[in-house]
Amino acid sequence: MSEALLERLDKGPVICAEGYLFELERRGYLQAGAFVPEVVLDHPEVVAQLHRDFVHAGSDVVEAFTYYAHREKMRIVGKEHLLEELNRRALAIAKEVAVESDTLFAGDICNTNVYTDDAESKKTVRAMFEEQVGWASDAGVDFIIAETFSHVDEALLALEVIKEAGYPAVVTMIAHQADTTRDGLRFGEACKRLEDAGADVVGLNCGRGPETLLPLLREVREAVSGHVAALPVPYRTHADQPSFQSLQEANGKELPGERPFPTALDPFTCNRYEIAEFAKDAYELGVNYIGLCCGAAPHHVRSLAEALGRTPPGSRYSPDMSKHAYFGTDKTLKAENQEFAQEL
Repeated sequence: MSEALLERLDKGPVICAEGYLFELERRGYLQAGAFVPEVVLDHPEVVAQLHRDFVHAGSDVVEAFTYYAHREKMRIVGKEHLLEELNRRALAIAKEVAVESDTLFAGDICNTNVYTDDAESKKTVRAMFEEQVGWASDAGVDFIIAETFSHVDEALLALEVIKEAGYPAVVTMIAHQADTTRDGLRFGEACKRLEDAGADVVGLNCGRGPETLLPLLREVREAVSGHVAALPVPYRTHADQPSFQSLQEANGKELPGERPFPTALDPFTCNRYEIAEFAKDAYELGVNYIGLCCGAAPHHVRSLAEALGRTPPGSRYSPDMSKHAYFGTDKTLKAENQEFAQEL
């Protein structure tokens, strides 16, 4: 198996590509709204190819596509009977790609959307985490990601299950419009609690784009002493609309429908250069587990990797406008083509 997560982090940044839900929805293999990863069973070859695309672009991690593949989410869509098969198949697909590419193989658990601060809820949520972590353990993962938690207590419960199973844990919270968790904590304090409880990497994922995530990352970096994770969504969130769920206008114009999230976010999408700037800013801040969440595409990941000094296989195809027929500067281009460029 590949080199351990913490060893890699000690040597430099680790890049983790996420965003499987949105990218597979865009490709036509997953339903927006339900966002259940049935594609793992219906089209496993498509999931495997996306894993390979992200590795080709520079991801150091192949994360099993088990996000929202927990018992409660599957029950809501009437597919609870597929739960174990889906999880085990997703893990097998990810493992195959991780082994062939010598990348880290990660299991994944996430927010359950049923957590409340009472004993019965905690028992139910813990059971969901335990079965998913058990399947990840059977698959031989290198580490387990627990992500997108609004409640730090739910994140702590996920961390407890992962640590009991004996795995390194990357635990990330989500910031919505408020600069606090739903428990009322600042994110620095929430991540400090997770670190103190044994999380190997703590930080933030999803919810916010680069501009509105960075201030919270500074707070987290100041609060903890260990490794910090940052995986924003690649959308142009801003102070007035800090989360991608709250985005309403593009270029001063309201978009049709009640809200752009999740199917009309295209006008807000960051370009690859904005993602590169985020990667540099985050790394300079002291973040060393860096990636992207919902909305990410391979070209974003490649730009992020290159900004961190990497040359992934996909860099062979990075832009070189010097060879463009009209806008290029290559001496082999015909002069009339370059003249025509002035008219374009």
